[in-house]
Amino acid sequence: MEADLIIQNIGQLVTGASPGGSKRRNAMLDVGLIENAAVAVIDGKFASVGSEDEVLTEFSSENIVDAEGRVVCPGFVDPHTHIVYAGDRLNEFELKIKGAEYLEILAAGGGILSTVANTRSASEDELVELGRERLDKMLACGTTTAEIKTGYGLDLESELKMLRVIERLDREHAIDIVPTFLAAHTVAPEFKGDADGYVDLVCREMLPAAWQWYSGSCFVEKGKPFFCDVFTEQNSFDRGQTEKILDAARSLGFGLKAHVDQFTNLGGSRLAIEKGAASIDHLDAISEEEIELLAASETVGVVIPTENFSAGKSRFADARRMIDAGCAIAISTDFNPGSAPCPSIPMAMAIACRYQKLLPSEALNAATINAAYAIGLGRTHGSIEVGTRADLLICDCTDYRQLAYEFGYPKFLLTIVAGEQC
Repeated sequence: MEADLIIQNIGQLVTGASPGGSKRRNAMLDVGLIENAAVAVIDGKFASVGSEDEVLTEFSSENIVDAEGRVVCPGFVDPHTHIVYAGDRLNEFELKIKGAEYLEILAAGGGILSTVANTRSASEDELVELGRERLDKMLACGTTTAEIKTGYGLDLESELKMLRVIERLDREHAIDIVPTFLAAHTVAPEFKGDADGYVDLVCREMLPAAWQWYSGSCFVEKGKPFFCDVFTEQNSFDRGQTEKILDAARSLGFGLKAHVDQFTNLGGSRLAIEKGAASIDHLDAISEEEIELLAASETVGVVIPTENFSAGKSRFADARRMIDAGCAIAISTDFNPGSAPCPSIPMAMAIACRYQKLLPSEALNAATINAAYAIGLGRTHGSIEVGTRADLLICDCTDYRQLAYEFGYPKFLLTIVAGEQC
């Protein structure tokens, strides 16, 4: 049979195969390794995965890539990013080095609010160009699928502008994108002191308008989900406000996500798990009881080591405890202008191994198949299996553990997205 593409002479093929769902406990140690392997691609999907002899007996192609005995793994999936924004936060970087805390900066009108001002004033074209540059950096670091959030508009016009930018980026860039509506990132400056009033606006006007946009977007055509997210935290939204927003979103058809337990535990993890959220993200302050609830649920816990590293923290989300308890854990960069200006999943993996005590196999599964489940794409993305989207990386190494062992440089000789070389 003729294939569009064959990659042969693969020393280690890391499939990440997990047909039963997201990986947990001992399954996190299994990267689905096949040695002396090959893959065949037809119409942007994997048509054959296995030993080189098996694949080449069944398939031939005029387009053959020799992996030269190196590692081939799934393209990385980044399940939590904020890359559509204007401006920078370099001054806050220096303030943090001097000891300022994030919540102090936010209370003084910095943080998210400074980015909101810049993003509101930027044109759609400017935001597309800035977003494209950031996606290029992510692609160079091996990311082939990413979630992108709104949340730097905080008014209806600006949030819809961000959604249009996300859709244009999905149409124009090689990285496959899933959109998330995060109007509840923090209270809009016009509603200072009236968080309930802003929550009413989000529920009454912004969520319905966002869903109407989604209904006519390319994401519906592609069968992509659309999520609503809420930042449950001091100076943002409390548990009751979070519940109101999540309920309003779910009634419209949104999938659910929640920023929870980044600094303080307000009960957001329990709430989001009970609401059936696809993921809960950050989890630095999650309780033992909530870890057990997470382990018993289908919700994926997304840990974000880059944020802790960027802030110079010694405390990280206890991903080791969560994996041992049976939670499905994913890793993200949280690529954003303030708390995690990092485009590199391999860097996030390296930090997670050192500070959160993940083994390289666990970090790799967390950055691929489990990350795909965190954004509703676990059946089609994040693994190298027959029928999944043909996203893969030919790595500049011969042992997959080097992906987390070495850090600080691009490790990829070739990136394939939907069967096409990038």
